[in-house]
Amino acid sequence: MPNIVAIVGRPNVGKSTLFNRLTETRAAIVDSVAGVTRDRHYGKAIWGKHEFTVIDTGGYITGSDDIFESEIRKQVQLAIDEANVILFVVDVIDGLSDFDKAVAQLLRKCKKKVLLVANKVDNHERINNSYEFFELGLGEVNCISAVSGSGTGDLLDKVIEDFQEEPEVTDESLPRIAVVGKPNVGKSSFINALLGVDRNIVTDISGTTRDSIETNYNSYGFNFTLIDTAGIRKKAKVDEDIEFYSVIRSIRAIEYSDVSFFMIDATEGFQKQDQNIYYLIEKNKRGVVILVNKWDLVEKDHKSTADYEKKIREAIKPFDDVPILFISALTKQRIHKALETAMYVYQNRTKHISTSQLNEIMLPIIENTPPPSYKGKVIKIKYITQLPMHYPAFAFFGNNPQYIKEAYRRFLENQLRQNFDFCGVPIRIFFRGKD
Repeated sequence: MPNIVAIVGRPNVGKSTLFNRLTETRAAIVDSVAGVTRDRHYGKAIWGKHEFTVIDTGGYITGSDDIFESEIRKQVQLAIDEANVILFVVDVIDGLSDFDKAVAQLLRKCKKKVLLVANKVDNHERINNSYEFFELGLGEVNCISAVSGSGTGDLLDKVIEDFQEEPEVTDESLPRIAVVGKPNVGKSSFINALLGVDRNIVTDISGTTRDSIETNYNSYGFNFTLIDTAGIRKKAKVDEDIEFYSVIRSIRAIEYSDVSFFMIDATEGFQKQDQNIYYLIEKNKRGVVILVNKWDLVEKDHKSTADYEKKIREAIKPFDDVPILFISALTKQRIHKALETAMYVYQNRTKHISTSQLNEIMLPIIENTPPPSYKGKVIKIKYITQLPMHYPAFAFFGNNPQYIKEAYRRFLENQLRQNFDFCGVPIRIFFRGKD
């Protein structure tokens, strides 16, 4: 199963700063006011040969007057429930607190790998101060500074040491198509419409599906594995958090799929949680088809479809070269078109462009629009090849590759898309020096 790392601890110990450090983003809001993070943030991290999901939780607190206290505690328990590894962050400046002891008591009961992380350790005196956290009974204290990055490499070595290699879906396997999205957008109804039977229980209550369901679809010339990710499991002694389990299910299914049907509710519009799920599809380099479901319930005029599509593409930039279909699972509107489009995206994800064709088409484009020079250093790209990966990835060989800017990378990606049709598929580009 996909590897998931949860960051837990009381408020204001630096969990969000560590999250940003591990994911190399600024997705989590960082502020000196305790309790800024009320919910969870999801991101991807890479260390060594492993790519894994990181969850930044709200701070665990007890006995406060904070109206969010119970919700934050629940979030921590939910993260513990689904993670492979838990990073318990404490603050060496504030020292050991009763709150830390409360978190430790919770963690000692779980049967997961727990790494105790003393944050804000940026001098020898603070290393000595970290020893008091041995009292928590969670083993070795890992001293880091999330702000500077000191110690995080050693910490990540310990995080991944028990991770297993994630098997890639091979070309010989049946295509795996996941149906992902927020709760209650119509995922199970869509699958029932495809299969022509009530394969999954469908109600108007969010999160009805309790387990991920895989079905072999072989009809009308299509043959693939269809995955319903509405799955949510009930957990003992844990209040149910439907949205959280839905995201975790989506993470797992996305990482084991080739293409995702990403469903949104036409009556709600493209929301922040939709952006989070779309971000996970892109980061995992999976194909995607956006399905705007319940289109039959929307009042429309001749501009409605174009306006709606424009708003979605604005929200998903810069990776907006994706098919967007307006469907109704209830009336089966454009259901067959959705299948055709998913297989088209799958073919785009698995296609290989010959080296000769790449160079024949791309080198003249690069010659006409070369990379801008940097401080007088001329950059020349001489050779291009597609890499043997499970998604479209290309290496551009030339001199001074380290000076090529992100804007030119996007230019090259756009040219690849225009000339070779990678609609619905993220592309990765590498710049390498001449051998």
